[in-house]
Amino acid sequence: MAEEKIGFDAYQKAAFDLVSPEGRKDLVLNGVLGLAGESGECCDLVKKSRFQGHELKKEDLVKELGDVLWYVAETASGLGVSLSEVAQTNLDKLHRRYGGNTFSAEKSRHRTEE
Repeated sequence: MAEEKIGFDAYQKAAFDLVSPEGRKDLVLNGVLGLAGESGECCDLVKKSRFQGHELKKEDLVKELGDVLWYVAETASGLGVSLSEVAQTNLDKLHRRYGGNTFSAEKSRHRTEE
């Protein structure tokens, strides 16, 4: 039996439902600060693998990415936008930036800023 997957907006609602009432006071600030910390943990796992001889365990990085997603969802909730809106806005921006084509270093160096 295939594992059921959760969509962006259902995840965002489920994550928000887990936030305590006290934690809902400043979702944007807590969200962006949490993003900084959890992104750093992702970086630390890769750094230790690349430069310190640690094994990079996929499951550990997936867990940290989940924490990043949590804080993205919290920040989006604080802004009053859905994760699907954030995702679509990002894709729209990238398609405008790269002309609907795939990324290349050349296109990145000569892109038109928005």
